[in-house]
Amino acid sequence: MLYYALKVGISVFIIVAITEIAKRSSGFAALVAALPITSLLAFAWLHVEGAELFRIAELSSQIFWLVLPSLVLFLLLSLLLRQGMGFWLSLVISVGATAACYLAMLPVLRKFGVQL
Repeated sequence: MLYYALKVGISVFIIVAITEIAKRSSGFAALVAALPITSLLAFAWLHVEGAELFRIAELSSQIFWLVLPSLVLFLLLSLLLRQGMGFWLSLVISVGATAACYLAMLPVLRKFGVQL
């Protein structure tokens, strides 16, 4: 139980830190948020829990391919907000478009032999 509390505590700390940094410097917060911290934590937790190295390698490869459609979220959200659209509507549209890109990406990846 203490182990899970530690995992949650570290994860929450990172998220809170990014939001607090963003209040002072959006550029630095963006840099910290752009780091693959979530992935690094997942790799570390898996290793500590004794996962086989090929499982960690497989996860790393799959994350790489799924980062590509996620870029739509950031680009579209920024564009919609700059066009004066409200935050929540922009967020919903961006998430929907990103989900559509994920769905479109899956058959393409399968065609090239990438299994998710």
